[in-house]
Amino acid sequence: MFEILEDINRTSGITGSMIVGHDGIVIASDLDSRFQEDTVGALAASITANVNSSLHRLNEENMSQVTIEADNGKLFLSSNDIGILVVTAEKDVNIGLIRLEMKNALSQIKMV
Repeated sequence: MFEILEDINRTSGITGSMIVGHDGIVIASDLDSRFQEDTVGALAASITANVNSSLHRLNEENMSQVTIEADNGKLFLSSNDIGILVVTAEKDVNIGLIRLEMKNALSQIKMV
């Protein structure tokens, strides 16, 4: 899985990535040193659980992706059966490119 994270991190604008279990436990990480892996993992699991809970109240399926935009960057979360793919990126990153790279990475993760 580390190779998949290394590949996605080569994408322009991406500053780090990780795979987190739905319980918030870090499975694999290649994050920028500015971020604490455990904190990001717990945050990703909490956000995913809250979004899914809200979607179920609206009679919708589970989330496929969430994008959080902050002053200094973006955080992308995408959930699948294995866990949550988390990608950190610069604030002016090409969102379409990131979504495509995450989709490709998730398909590779399913095969591992």
